[in-house]
Formats: sequence, structure tokens, C-alpha cells
Amino acid sequence: MNVLESSLYPGAARDSIKMVIGYCKAAGLDPMQKPVHIVPMWDSKAKRMRDVIMPGVGLYRTQASRAGCIGVSEPEFGPEIKESVGGVEITYPKWCRVTAKRRLPSGEIAEFTAKEFWLENYATAGKDSMAPNAMWKRRVYAQLAKCAEAQALRKAFPEVGSMPTADEMEGKTIDMGAADVVHQQPATGRPALPASYPEDAFKVNLPKWREAIAANKVTAERVIALAGSKGQLTDEQQAAIRAPIEAAPAQQQPDADGVIDQPTMTYAQVATRLHAAQTMDQLADVGSCISLVQDAAHRQELADIYDQRAAQLEG
Repeated sequence: MNVLESSLYPGAARDSIKMVIGYCKAAGLDPMQKPVHIVPMWDSKAKRMRDVIMPGVGLYRTQASRAGCIGVSEPEFGPEIKESVGGVEITYPKWCRVTAKRRLPSGEIAEFTAKEFWLENYATAGKDSMAPNAMWKRRVYAQLAKCAEAQALRKAFPEVGSMPTADEMEGKTIDMGAADVVHQQPATGRPALPASYPEDAFKVNLPKWREAIAANKVTAERVIALAGSKGQLTDEQQAAIRAPIEAAPAQQQPDADGVIDQPTMTYAQVATRLHAAQTMDQLADVGSCISLVQDAAHRQELADIYDQRAAQLEG
């Protein structure tokens, strides 16, 4: 807590830092790498400022790279506009466009493009001002590029994040809105049930759910609960989600060139097991799996996690 207060989040309230720790614990993140930010925002309903925990664009980049991102284009900017915004003379790009590329399970490469406009994204100097804040005046291109990149990554990888980044929301207002009125159940005395989950949508989503379950990103019961909130699942649909994941063959056959592919593991699989290890023997067993991760940078990160966990267990 002392390090987080003095170095990573100076000036932040202790309760806000505790929210950071809770967020990182729930998401399996390391708070010392500052994956999220504390953003003071005006709550229009409570009529006061409050701290909100939001991811940074760096976290989206990390999560997207682990989910199959193979590159993000250089930002492309629209024409420059020079005008007075909230009484401040400023020159800014009208828009910025960024494309994120994702390799699909079929091997094809899909492109997802986001085009964001400066006037729709800039943060104001205060809740009662239309003038841009200091950051958006000084970095008119860089701030808009971050917003466009974050939007492109959200479009390409909806499973890794859906909320705006701190760069997009700094200085903005939270509008809590009015609560929806939940009416009483119909006169029949039976509660209104959601419609059945569409079979065509189920066929499209099932392979994605199964892939996430196989990668230990989510459990089958969690998928059933989330999907069931959008429509009732039949017994057959639930059974298809719960069906056992076929294990990889114990011994692979060589290809036409006589090469045998080595088994692989994902960063998330190894990192989760490293954090779950309770003894040095368990940690050593998981450590032997680090070499099965293909990306060299990820292997180095896992090695650092291994050293940290070893120090904790030995201590």
C-alpha cells in the first residue's frame, strides 16, 4: 500500500487504491504494473466527484496480444481544424482512424477499424467548462490516437474489454441515469420468462465459448449463466456447452517433413497456475511449462512471476 500510495498513485485516497487492488485481484492482474488508472469523475446524480477505476490502453494492448492481435495500424488523421473551443484557440485533427488486426480460428486475418472525432472525445477542463483540459490541449494528436486505438481493440477483441479507457474518460461526467421501473409479474401469476436463446446465434457462439472454456478463461457454468440471461437455454444447448473438451493427443505424429510439433500452453494458463501454486514443488512443476509458451516476451514475464512467487513461498 505504501508503494502504491507514494509511487504509482500519488495523492490518491487509500480507499481508491483498495479498489485498484480489488480490480486487479478479480482480473488476475499485477497492480505493481499499473494496468488500471484512478480517474476522478463528476457524478451527475450524486452531484459530487468520485474516483472510478478504469483500464489504460496499455492493458487493452496486452490483453489483445494474448488473444490473437497481430498488429495495429499507425494512426491516420483527418484535416486540421483551427477554432475556438470553450474560449480557447486550438488546432486539432478532425478525426483519427486506427485498424486492429486479428487472426481468426480459421487462420484468416480480420481487420477492425475505428474512426474517432476529436470534438466527441476531448476532455474538458471542468464540469462547467467546454474548454479542453491541459492534456488535450498539449497532445491533441496523441490523445485522440489512444482513443481510436482503444475503440479498434474493443471492436476486434470484445472478450477482453468493453469499458472506456482512462484516456477516453478523464475529465468527463458520469451520468448514472434513471433506474428502470420493474413492473409486477403478469396477472397469470407466472413470472415472465425470457425468450429462448436463438439457435442460429447459439451455433455461432458455441465454438467461441468452447475455445474460452478450453483456455481456462471461463467455466461452462459461467457461460450458461451469462447466455441464459439473454434467453432460455434448452437442455441440449446446456449439454453442448458442458461437453468435455477433447484433450490433445498424447503423442503427435510427424508431418510430411518429419517434424513433430511441440505442445504449447498459453500465457494465461501458465500465469494462473504460477499464482495458484502453494508449495515450491508445485511451483517447480508449473515452471517447467514456461518453455511451452511460444512468445518470448511472455516467457520472460512468466519467468519474472516465477521468481516473485518463489521469493514469496521461500519467505
